[in-house]
Amino acid sequence: MSHNFYNDNATELAKQYLSKEFDDVHSSWCHLLPSIIENPNARILDLGAGAGRDVKYLAELAEQKHPTNNHIQIFAVEPAKHLSLMGQQITKNLKVSWLEDSLPALNKVSKQEVSFDLILLSAVWMHIPQSDRARSIRKLANLLKPGGKLVISLRHGQTEDDYKTRKMFDVCADELKQLATDVGLFTKLETQKEEDKLGRNHVSWQTLVLQLPDDGTGTFPFIRHVAVNDGKSATHKLALLRVLLRIADGHAGAVLRREASPFGDRVILPVGLVALYWCHQYKDLIDTHQLFQSPSKSPNMGFMKADGWHKLTHRSASDYRIGNLFIGDDAIALHKTISVAVSNIKNMPCKYITLPNSDKSVFEIANKTVKAKDSIFLDLKTLEQWGEFSLPETTWLAFNRYACWIEPMLVNEWVKTMASYKGNAEYSSPAKQYHLYQALNWLEPKRTTTEVRKRFEQLKQQTPEIAQCVWSAKSLNNKFEIDHSMPFARWPNNDLWNLLPTGSVINNEKSDRLPTKQKLKESKNRIQSWWSEAWLNDTKPVITPKKNEVNDVSAGYSISSSFFTETLTMKAEVQVENTQLKRFFAEANIALPGLTSDNSSIDDLFEALVMQRGRLKEMQQLREW
Repeated sequence: MSHNFYNDNATELAKQYLSKEFDDVHSSWCHLLPSIIENPNARILDLGAGAGRDVKYLAELAEQKHPTNNHIQIFAVEPAKHLSLMGQQITKNLKVSWLEDSLPALNKVSKQEVSFDLILLSAVWMHIPQSDRARSIRKLANLLKPGGKLVISLRHGQTEDDYKTRKMFDVCADELKQLATDVGLFTKLETQKEEDKLGRNHVSWQTLVLQLPDDGTGTFPFIRHVAVNDGKSATHKLALLRVLLRIADGHAGAVLRREASPFGDRVILPVGLVALYWCHQYKDLIDTHQLFQSPSKSPNMGFMKADGWHKLTHRSASDYRIGNLFIGDDAIALHKTISVAVSNIKNMPCKYITLPNSDKSVFEIANKTVKAKDSIFLDLKTLEQWGEFSLPETTWLAFNRYACWIEPMLVNEWVKTMASYKGNAEYSSPAKQYHLYQALNWLEPKRTTTEVRKRFEQLKQQTPEIAQCVWSAKSLNNKFEIDHSMPFARWPNNDLWNLLPTGSVINNEKSDRLPTKQKLKESKNRIQSWWSEAWLNDTKPVITPKKNEVNDVSAGYSISSSFFTETLTMKAEVQVENTQLKRFFAEANIALPGLTSDNSSIDDLFEALVMQRGRLKEMQQLREW
């Protein structure tokens, strides 16, 4: 698409687009719209939104249908900036989110980590060169919810001037249908060619509605094959699948970028994060429960080295989490442990998990050598040092959307695999395998507000005006609670950004419900003010845990035990003070969708929080408050 042409002629083109009504242009398929708008939590994407005619109509329709309970999310994507600005003006009082993005990559849309009930491409497909069309359809299919619809209008009758000036290409319905079939979409509607609504005799239009089946085909059989049928000389394959599932389920912000490949788009993660979760997963299984993870007579695995893993036996799985600081010998040992884990993952499961009837690896690692240092702060920036981990976008999305169904299968297979090893013979009978299931419980954070409660009490003495409920704005001079903005019972998360001061009555009323989008936005200024005062103000005093609280996970602290030694230095104290601000953004940037690893904007963080609210609402159908 020629952005220059559409920017240079934005005013004239906008007038042209807005001269026709939505019903006139989309009459051939708009009978499918009511069932989508009926859902108050539907999500709609208009690619090539132009001057906003279609998103304006859809947003107004949503408000008419749901005057008091409208949670429909509408995204408008327009790469031509001048057209986009006109569209934003037209929809300024409506619930429409505008993004500057384009096919085939759709990087900004993909970073939202959401899927759509309806994707509309009106007068867009002829701008996609043939070389980019297969990738574009794969991308669009991956963005659809099961049962979601993709509406594409095809413009026939391009002229020489269209080819040159507007960067158009010829289109073909049969070609588009074949591309759709290749990615598992079926054709729900195909119209005949229709006359141009603007009266151009040489131009005609055709509409295809493509739909994603709601039957879970595609990636699931592959995951099941690896978990159930694939040969396993150790538990490596199951461990890698579960690690990736856990990252996809809890860390939407972990995606560094997406890349094109001949076999479909790929998601790129920091391989250091994969290795960290690998260690988290195996830590208690091996060190605490002493369960063999291979048929070998030795309990030692390839990633367990004397100068790394075995120097961290005093550690627990809960220490291997984003936002933690390790210094001294522990930091050096952790550096080495992560490096060896990266190598082990690359040479074991990644090497042997291949596409069906192929020797093509599904997962790929491009690793780098990292020199061990006496300090390591666990955030995305740090974990990127070890290189990158690449997996198919379809696999990432399956883990992201269907974790609650996939994980039990992985755990069941892991239990059966461990029970078959001689080293675990005492648990071979089904009656005793409950111990194996318990050992495989992913160590979730315990619900805790201790650290944030202390911080609030501290601030209340210093800055009395900060003592207000973020939800109601009422004074908190007496009783108060610390609330998980995203309910802990449904999404276990004790990150600093997720814990907010509130009144006791309000906290009980909210309980485990999800704040509505409107409630969240009404509270934006108070939430951001709390974040700034509590965690981002450089002049604040540091909360120093007592020595006996260091290894108590429920206390919520994130500082390694080696920090508290007789040789504590002033340099180390400065590190801890700086860690509070770093930890705040480290936790948020990996947990919330659409943020970069170096984000330090609380405005971007808040928008990502709103997006995460929508994801939890959609995926878990939570009650709202």
